[in-house]
Amino acid sequence: MIMKRKEGITIVVTGAAGFIGSHLVDALSNRNCKIIAIDNLSSGKIDHVEHHLNANYFEFHKKDLASDDLTPLMKDVDIVFHLAANPDVRSSAINPKEHIDQNFIATYNLLEAMRKNDVEKIVFTSTSTVYGTAKQIPTPEDYGPLLPESVYGATKLACEALISSYCYTYGMKAWIFRLANVIGPRLTHGVIYDFVQKLRKNPNELEILGDGNQTKSYIYVKDCIDGMLFALEKAKETVNVFNLGSEDRIRVVEIAEIVCRKMGLNPEFKFTGGKRGWKGDIPIMQLDITKIKALGWRPEYSSKEAVELTVDWMIKHK
Repeated sequence: MIMKRKEGITIVVTGAAGFIGSHLVDALSNRNCKIIAIDNLSSGKIDHVEHHLNANYFEFHKKDLASDDLTPLMKDVDIVFHLAANPDVRSSAINPKEHIDQNFIATYNLLEAMRKNDVEKIVFTSTSTVYGTAKQIPTPEDYGPLLPESVYGATKLACEALISSYCYTYGMKAWIFRLANVIGPRLTHGVIYDFVQKLRKNPNELEILGDGNQTKSYIYVKDCIDGMLFALEKAKETVNVFNLGSEDRIRVVEIAEIVCRKMGLNPEFKFTGGKRGWKGDIPIMQLDITKIKALGWRPEYSSKEAVELTVDWMIKHK
């Protein structure tokens, strides 16, 4: 199998210096394969992969998937992990073209480079936001119709469709993972990151977007990587779609309370009001992970445990 230790396997990781991408590189570095890392460093940080830069199994290329020619980098590649994207869901309401370019156009350019080099396997990180405001909670992979409410979610769903079409048209295989909120070390955005930064600026008050009752599933980044690699080994369809998340959910106000407790603070909470934190925000989200559990995998950490571990890391490292 492609992910077992085997000489000569070459793997491309896009978004390799990002939050999830850098953890994937760490995991792959133990599997005796060559890693071609691609990142434009718009949201990723070279520090995240600095410990790999001088390794003989690793090479880093600062490239923009939306505009640079990727064809030379795909020569003799066995599998592509496509994690590069604009990760800021909120900003997609302000600058939709940026997300269309960095998510959809980037994916098209990558698929074309793969097609020209006969690269047959792609792993893609999609998102729970493709489901929109689902009426079925937890939400299974066959839920529909898929009606995303953010431009970010729309671009990810469009990428899923494009990847599927390339698989059936050009003989590729895909593993698509619809992720819950992924958190953990190296986190650079999201509610936990925002809360910590706000409290460092003003320890007496914490602004909470919406009414604080938004309730969502969070998956620890180690669980996310483990689940992806596990399903890659076990699933054999032409296009394999999996939800990847924890088995519970947690309210935003509970996250705020955990952050405050661990920082030793007792600020006044200021709510902006409404059920949604911003346009495109999904108030309630939990993914049904029955499908991947049927393969034999389940997450190690609950949403609360993932939040607590992430807050501990942020307090220590930021």
